[in-house]
Amino acid sequence: MKSLQELYRIGRGPSSSHTMGPDRAARRFGAEHPDADEFMITLYGSLAKTALGHMTDKAIREALAPKPVQISIDQFTTDLPHPNTMDFMAIKNLTVADKWRVMSIGGGAIRIEGKPHMDTPDVYKEKNFTQIKEYCENNHLRLYEYVMQCEGPQICDYLETVWTQMKSSIKEGLNATGLLEGGLQLQRKARYLYSQRHMDESASTKENRLVCSYAFAVSEQNAGGGIVVTAPTCGSCGVLPAVLKYMQERNGFSDKDIIKAIAAAGVIGNVIKTNASISGAECGCQAEVGSACSMASAGLAELFGMDLDQIEYAAEVAMEHHLGLTCDPIMGLVQIPCIERNAVAAMRAINSVSLANFLTHTRKISFDMVVDTMYETGKDLFSKYRETSEGGLAIKYK
Repeated sequence: MKSLQELYRIGRGPSSSHTMGPDRAARRFGAEHPDADEFMITLYGSLAKTALGHMTDKAIREALAPKPVQISIDQFTTDLPHPNTMDFMAIKNLTVADKWRVMSIGGGAIRIEGKPHMDTPDVYKEKNFTQIKEYCENNHLRLYEYVMQCEGPQICDYLETVWTQMKSSIKEGLNATGLLEGGLQLQRKARYLYSQRHMDESASTKENRLVCSYAFAVSEQNAGGGIVVTAPTCGSCGVLPAVLKYMQERNGFSDKDIIKAIAAAGVIGNVIKTNASISGAECGCQAEVGSACSMASAGLAELFGMDLDQIEYAAEVAMEHHLGLTCDPIMGLVQIPCIERNAVAAMRAINSVSLANFLTHTRKISFDMVVDTMYETGKDLFSKYRETSEGGLAIKYK
């Protein structure tokens, strides 16, 4: 498994796989070919069908500027190695100097066909949660200690930067007003949720309102092209920060405590990314918001000092009850149903931890089992429900 720096990426929204991934690929390709006269890029699959809504074309042009860039859209080729596939060509003296086929595999990560040497190295020997759990139990480690042992103390500095950005995204989102760009005329709601107290507000109602306002704040920042942290993707970036921010305020946890929780959550995200997918184009929204919910559940369980069995159960429950969740963004925008979905998942993460507190000893399903199930379910979903905007809400809304 890769470093958590590969999972938690800080960058501009609205999509890690459709904006950040293509941006990263374009910058790498441009750096390899500084003498090219121009670049020609072809987008396939989900990238082709939702490019404008996700600002894919804009990200690529800006990454390769000031060189001329021609972008072609191919919505018909189906024999692809990944639903988010791109071809990059460098043109020199009217001939093709080089060509790359790149897959944007989720969370801003990319894979270049035929160039495995360009991949970042693994820093974790264990491949799944069963192996991680066994190693931690044998060595008397908590999940965050396992991360520190594998990555070294410097990972704490990076996760501190991650937490600082998460809090900044919440703050900026709560202060922002107006309509989100893209054509849906969608009003920002985070500030309203945060400030409008219910006329008969109970403790549980207040919790729901505040957690949802934080999730809305980050997700709206992402939808507006603001800076966010992939956790594990841009489309699901509001879940983890919302849960951790609320619990820090309610219970007085220190930033160091939160960083430990982010590390534990990262282990869960890494397991999903390694053994299944965090890409909505590959496995539907279960791979994005479902994964984020699992990460938030595990992080919160770590924050509360729960044991490994309870952490695993919380993450498993969170994922299990997102199985089959489709990705059908209206107009290809990361707005409807994405923003509300982050808020609902944040509350579900808290509920999953509550169940784990009482029922862990009764569980029958392992986390690895539900991850395998999610991947198989995602592969079975019709393509129109995997971030193509060709089914579901995307075609019902007029």
